[in-house]
Amino acid sequence: MTPLDDPLFDAPTPLMVLVRPQMGENIGASARAMLNFGCARMRLVAPRDGWPNPKATALASGASGVLDRAGVFDSVAGAVADCDYVFATTARGRGLTKPVLTPAHAMEQARALNEAGKRVAVLFGPERAGLENDDVARANAIITVPVNPAFYSLNLAQCVLLVAYEFARQGHAAPPEVMAMAGTDFATAQEREKLGDHFEARLGEAGFFHPPEKAARMRLNLRNMWTRLALTRADVQTLHGMLRQLARRG
Repeated sequence: MTPLDDPLFDAPTPLMVLVRPQMGENIGASARAMLNFGCARMRLVAPRDGWPNPKATALASGASGVLDRAGVFDSVAGAVADCDYVFATTARGRGLTKPVLTPAHAMEQARALNEAGKRVAVLFGPERAGLENDDVARANAIITVPVNPAFYSLNLAQCVLLVAYEFARQGHAAPPEVMAMAGTDFATAQEREKLGDHFEARLGEAGFFHPPEKAARMRLNLRNMWTRLALTRADVQTLHGMLRQLARRG
C-alpha cells in the first residue's frame, strides 16, 4: 500500500486550511504535525512561493502524502465552499461577534460534526500577520489558544499541531453536545455566500448601504451574521424565497 492509498487520507478529520502561507518549510512542518495526530487533509490558499514546493517536502519528514493530496485554491471562499462548519484561528480581537472557543472545545465540536457526516475546516493565517478580518468573517467560530498575553505569536506549524492534537485527544468518546438536524443539513459555505450576495443585491437596490463610507463595514457585518447563525439549507431556501417575494411586490 502506497502512502496515497492509506485509508487515513479518507478518514473524517478536519480540513486544515493554510491561508496564504509564506514559507514552504512551515507548510511541510504543518503536514508533519497533522500526520502525527491522524489528520491528513490539507488545503492551501494562494501559497506565496507557488506549489508544489520542494522545501515543504523536505520538512514534511515522511508526511509527504499529506502534501501530495493537498488541495490548492485561489481564495478562502473557494477553499471552504463545500464545508459545513468553519473555524478560524486567531489570537487577536477582531471586532466581530462570534463564539470564541479553546482548541479543546472546538475540536470536541469538530469531532461531533465529523461523526455526523459534516465537513469541518480550520483556517490558519499567514506567518507574518495571521488571518485578515475578511477571512475570519467567513468562519462560524474562532479558536484562540490560551497563551501568554504578553507573547501570543505562534508559529504556523505549532498552531496546526495544537489543533490536531486536541482533535486526536478527544478520541471516540461521546461528545457533550450534538446538533439535532431534524432531517436537514447545514448550509455549505458556498450556499451562505450566495445568500449573502442575494441580500446585498436587494439591500443595495433599496439604498440600505448608506452612507457610502460605512458601506464596506456594513457588508462585512452582514456576511459575518450569516456564518454566526449556522443556517441550514432549509433556512437558506426560505430566505431566498422571502427575498424573491418581496422583490415581486416591490
